[in-house]
Amino acid sequence: MAQEDVFKKLVAHCKEYGFVFQSSELYDGLGAVYDYGQNGVELKNNLKKYWWDSMVLLNDNVVGLDSAIFMHPTVWKASGHVDAFNDPLIDNKDSKKRYRADVLIEDLMAKYDGKADKEVEKAKKKFGEKFDEALFRETNPRVQANIKKKEEVHQRFVKALNDNDLAELKQIIIDYDIACSISGTKNWTDVRQFNLMFGTEMGSTADGATKIFLRPETAQGIFVNFLNVQKTGRMKIPFGIAQIGKAFRNEIVARQFIFRMREFEQMEMQFFVPPGEELEWFEKWKDIRMKWHKSLGMGDKKYRFHDHDKLAHYANAATDIEFEMPFGFKEVEGIHSRTDFDLSQHQEYSGKRISYYDPEKQESYVPYVVETSIGVDRMFLSIMAGAYCEEEVEGKDGKSEKRVVMKLPPVLAPVKLAVLPLVKKDGLPDLANSIVDDLKFHFNCQYDEKDSIGKRYRRQDAIGTPFCITVDHQSLDDQTVTIRYRDTMKQERIKIDALKELITKNVGMIDILKSLQS
Repeated sequence: MAQEDVFKKLVAHCKEYGFVFQSSELYDGLGAVYDYGQNGVELKNNLKKYWWDSMVLLNDNVVGLDSAIFMHPTVWKASGHVDAFNDPLIDNKDSKKRYRADVLIEDLMAKYDGKADKEVEKAKKKFGEKFDEALFRETNPRVQANIKKKEEVHQRFVKALNDNDLAELKQIIIDYDIACSISGTKNWTDVRQFNLMFGTEMGSTADGATKIFLRPETAQGIFVNFLNVQKTGRMKIPFGIAQIGKAFRNEIVARQFIFRMREFEQMEMQFFVPPGEELEWFEKWKDIRMKWHKSLGMGDKKYRFHDHDKLAHYANAATDIEFEMPFGFKEVEGIHSRTDFDLSQHQEYSGKRISYYDPEKQESYVPYVVETSIGVDRMFLSIMAGAYCEEEVEGKDGKSEKRVVMKLPPVLAPVKLAVLPLVKKDGLPDLANSIVDDLKFHFNCQYDEKDSIGKRYRRQDAIGTPFCITVDHQSLDDQTVTIRYRDTMKQERIKIDALKELITKNVGMIDILKSLQS
């Protein structure tokens, strides 16, 4: 199945099973804004808890913060967002569709990668176990031709970005015949910069109103609270401040569902270090964060680092952790060495001293910062994309049938356990409800008595429930139930009083958090 078709199915699945809805859908929706449904919000909360606990519980020198969305407007002048928070945009004159020029070019490079990968996949099928992929990539003329084209584009692209050469970005689009996906034409405007911040006003009267911005990132709330946290928490450098919160950007929509939204959520940690040690800590946090992602069991090959071609004005090193989405490898987390830019800027613009006295070095300095930043929504999408699976299984009559199953990491699954009475009589619903009443204090449970047991299994598969418990007539006699495992569909009898221990072992966060420290 084409990856584009997989993505369409995933988007439809998210709506059908209560994960993600278009915001204001009753009024035909609002572009690039989404709501999380009953299953989506549980998965999202589990994801945020896993991140928070791995940051704050596992690290004695990382503490939390929850800063306000509204901030003094000078914050955004100091941070550079007022003058430099821009995207290079280009319009197609025929469709009136607006695109990010850099994304169009990145997609072109991804197509060359995709063509090379297709050649490799065809050769793998042809030659089987004897296939030497590395040698094939180095010697096959079609693969090499695509690699060469990508490198040509890449070299021009990087130079244009670093030179802020908007005319060259347009010329690359023209030279490589990049067409509008709507009109199919190549009738482009010039590339121009567009500030991404949402502006609003604060004040009770029009004359006395102050222009402020919805924050485009959560990091600045951490920086302006650096001294508050350091002094009240008696924190010693190195230490970090973690935060989860909403941010807002007037993004040009790339039609990739929740991958790029105008209202989104970030999980960020700013780690403050002595000057000169930032690159060492940058490498440490790269390893720590990649281990965190891989611990979810989505497949190590699904992740890779991608170093930035152009560094932000505040950084001296930057890389992304990318996940293989249905539309290619895309960023889910950024790790940046931000130098002392942010604290120094706020010190200058506020006129107030922001420094740390180091008792060991017996000197004061403005700390350097290493940042790790995850888009919660992108991370949510990567988990959903990695978990979505269509399988052929044997049906009741012996014929094969399709099973759609979300193989979510059990620790993140929105529902951990479904309890299903075999029939709606003979006291089975009473026993099933008593099991739910006992276990609901420990994990999210569902009770379901509607339709055949097979249909109920399929519904739970579709939302990623790791365990289904069937209560039958034998349960009344010996206090045992049938437990069904989602991924293997294996079933076995188990004592009711053993359910809590078994399920906790498989869906609890303790073991996975311990694995991060091993």
